[in-house]
Amino acid sequence: MAKDVLCEVNNCKYWGQGNKCHAEEIYVVSHRGDQASTSEETDCKTFVPEV
Repeated sequence: MAKDVLCEVNNCKYWGQGNKCHAEEIYVVSHRGDQASTSEETDCKTFVPEV
């Protein structure tokens, strides 16, 4: 597992200083079923807007 997960979406509940993600798990999905060719074909389903 990756030691550090970086994220620039600073309005996410799990965002931390230095663009560090503080979520316990990361869930990424593909727009094309179970495969993707580029990062643009994926989404982070872990994102939760900060309120």
